[in-house]
Amino acid sequence: MKRVRISIDKVFLLCSLVFAVSCSEDYFDVNTPSNTATEEALRMQDLMAPVIHSTMEGQRSAELSFGNYVQYFVNTGGGAAGQTSVDGLWSQVYLYILPNLQVIKAKAVENGATHIEAISDILIAANIGIATDTWDNIPYSEAGDGPANNFPTFDTQEEIYTQIFSLLDAAITKLEAADTSVFDLGSSDLIYGGDTDKWLRAAYSLKARYQLHLVNKGVVSPNDVLATVANGFTSNEDNFAMYYDDRNINPWYSEEVLARNTGNLSKDIASQLVSSMNGEYFPFVGGTVEIDPRLPLFAENNDEAEYKGYVSGGGGVAPDGTDANTGFRTDGFYTSVDSPLILISYAEVLFIQAEAAFLANGGNETSVGSNAAAYTAYMDGIAASMEMYEVDGADYMADGAIAVGEGALMLSHIMKEKYIHNFLNPETFVDYRRYDFSDDVFTGLEIRSEEESADTEFPGQWFRRANYPSSELNRNEANVLANQKDPVAPVWWDE
Repeated sequence: MKRVRISIDKVFLLCSLVFAVSCSEDYFDVNTPSNTATEEALRMQDLMAPVIHSTMEGQRSAELSFGNYVQYFVNTGGGAAGQTSVDGLWSQVYLYILPNLQVIKAKAVENGATHIEAISDILIAANIGIATDTWDNIPYSEAGDGPANNFPTFDTQEEIYTQIFSLLDAAITKLEAADTSVFDLGSSDLIYGGDTDKWLRAAYSLKARYQLHLVNKGVVSPNDVLATVANGFTSNEDNFAMYYDDRNINPWYSEEVLARNTGNLSKDIASQLVSSMNGEYFPFVGGTVEIDPRLPLFAENNDEAEYKGYVSGGGGVAPDGTDANTGFRTDGFYTSVDSPLILISYAEVLFIQAEAAFLANGGNETSVGSNAAAYTAYMDGIAASMEMYEVDGADYMADGAIAVGEGALMLSHIMKEKYIHNFLNPETFVDYRRYDFSDDVFTGLEIRSEEESADTEFPGQWFRRANYPSSELNRNEANVLANQKDPVAPVWWDE
């Protein structure tokens, strides 16, 4: 798979240059640093790399909490996370991303750079998308007013979703037309290196993802999703991924592997993931497969005979009551020095297609059997995942636990494979909520144990949203309080 390598030295330099652009007076009452540049002096290319970098780091900030909620990992020794405000994502979106995208978009319009304008719209959509899926109602229509309005009102999630689709549709229209300007992002595009055809497919793929969120709400039909996803990613070359390097190391590697190796706290791998991959929840039947070949890329088990994941909140035990043994792999796919952060991938797009086709054929959470379109997309999604992770999946895909045939296909098969493939992707928290944390859809899923849980206020209830950060409460109290709900309350599309 072709990798667009980022120069994070350049990104960090540019982040300091754009400080004055991205941080308005209501956030910092300090003197402007001497090394900042004025908005007029900065090119669109100068601003785009830091925006993309912050976009990907914001996704990871969300996953630090949501990955525990969906039981990809647990806190050290099996701890379950409690309430979260996901401050890191809020800061990235409202300090470093949306203000700079506003500037980029204005410069693009001024210069007739329609493709850069389109890419700005895609990035705005992706960022307000994860923000609204995290907090429900969020500031947006007034969020760019800066010092002129220090108390922005909150847009409803329904309004935000209307904006997401409007932004993506506008981007698609612009990218499908020629750009007659002389401007090109080139190496400042940390995802596709300026390839606008890939950005076009990314716009369709993200649109399909957000449409899928609204299917159970009855706002979008499965056939609408299928029409969109047909124009999405076509191979792993299209993956929306940002890679690190040996000078500027991947943050999962830094916070998990390096932390563990230096005696600091790090996370462990949860039993929900391990049990979905070691044959416990989906027993292999062919006699040649013992574990999912992707599992050793995610986890290590101290060279013991079996992988035993940590029960969420279970105080260090595996599901069978013995000691758990799985931690993040030292040189894993996401936990190596130069590993990527991935926003959306080709395999996810195929699983979106498989789920939409399954639902369009009349399927539901417990129905058995579907059509060839759903089954083909399901198997193609697994193949794309194996290719992305660079493992041999032939035996796995041939095993009867996986190759169930269209007559026996269930939603749980599709969602299990999407769950595994999207390891460390905050989109999984959306999937869990869309299906109300159902163990019919997510086989074996059980709510966190209270033995080692950080939550004491909502025992026995699934978290469904984040609290607004205290910094925003202090700054914009009336509007925050008007929109704040308990963290177990559904967001709009989940009601």
